[in-house]
Amino acid sequence: MRVSAPLRVATVEEEREGGEVNGKRVNGNEKEEPEFDPAMPPPFGLAEIRAAIPKHCWVKDPWRSMSYVVRDVVVVFGLAAAAAFLNNWMVWPLYWVAQGTMFWALFVLGHDCGHGSFSSNPKLNSVAGHLLHSSILVPYHGWRISHRTHHQNHGHVENDESWHPVNGLLLLLPEKLYRSLDSATRILRFTVPFPMLAYPLYLWKRSPGKKGSHFHPDSDLFVPNERKDVLTSTVCWSAMVAMLAGLAWKFGLVPMIKLYGIPYLIFVMWLDFVTYLHHHGHDEKLPWYRGKEWSYLRGGLTTLDRDYGWINNIHHDIGTHVVHHLFPQIPHYHLVEATEAAKPVIGKYYREPEKSGPLPFHLFGILAKSLRHDRYVTDTGDVVYYQTDCQTK
Repeated sequence: MRVSAPLRVATVEEEREGGEVNGKRVNGNEKEEPEFDPAMPPPFGLAEIRAAIPKHCWVKDPWRSMSYVVRDVVVVFGLAAAAAFLNNWMVWPLYWVAQGTMFWALFVLGHDCGHGSFSSNPKLNSVAGHLLHSSILVPYHGWRISHRTHHQNHGHVENDESWHPVNGLLLLLPEKLYRSLDSATRILRFTVPFPMLAYPLYLWKRSPGKKGSHFHPDSDLFVPNERKDVLTSTVCWSAMVAMLAGLAWKFGLVPMIKLYGIPYLIFVMWLDFVTYLHHHGHDEKLPWYRGKEWSYLRGGLTTLDRDYGWINNIHHDIGTHVVHHLFPQIPHYHLVEATEAAKPVIGKYYREPEKSGPLPFHLFGILAKSLRHDRYVTDTGDVVYYQTDCQTK
């Protein structure tokens, strides 16, 4: 559907006087430009964006992908060895932040395996994905399938999976349910750091109001022919838990908490932080859709790119999120180039990210502001926006 906002018609007086409207002359051939509405159907299609992206950006190089795995694994073990050797309380906090960030980098590589952008070989993707995700306590196939649902339905009020505006742990609620929450629940849902620790709960129980678990093969998340894959991932996850328990028995619980437990929590915070900010926090409210208003393209265009400074390279440019959402089969090492090629086509529907310093401290303010103002969506309407509870301003 090609729709444009109506132009303002000049009054008789304005035409006679050759006046201006909002700085634009309205007599002659010059007319006021319509205000951009991000919820309007775009005047381009997915095929036009795809055609603008160079062909080599679609090429998956398994050797290059594996080189990133080797790099990250070497850094992970190097950080652990250095922290254990130094064993100094001035070093441990630095280790926790660095190692938690590296756990997040491992997750992003496993995420590429889940999308098939790691390589064109499904078996290699599965093996690498299980090793990467199981090491950080993520059930590979269980998460892969639910994340696929998220990509296929992003921006749809009822059907989006991972970060659902109605029932999500991090996202927003329908107004009626939001009004029914007690003050303690609101604090847990909208006050940092509590929302940043939601991911393990989501894996176990999905979002409130939805049934199933990422670990159970009979969950509503999966169809019958996916149950074997889900069971395999749950077994791999259980093996990692057993290994961590064995290490804690041998070396002590406290050393394992210091070496693995706290970095794992930092990783969870990274995951929730990044995912939230790729779907929240723009000064102009982002639309969500229902019914016939939703399309794959319109939903994908409501995502946001973010700049993480030095972290961009460490976590494999996952901040280039718009093109990733539209074309998840593009390898991470081509996302920046693909985004630059797609921007002229996407135009105003692409929201240029705020540039970061070496470390993305500016994003903490954006997160806090969004959690204050983006509280719920209305219960009716085919194009809806995040609403603010006036009592929390």
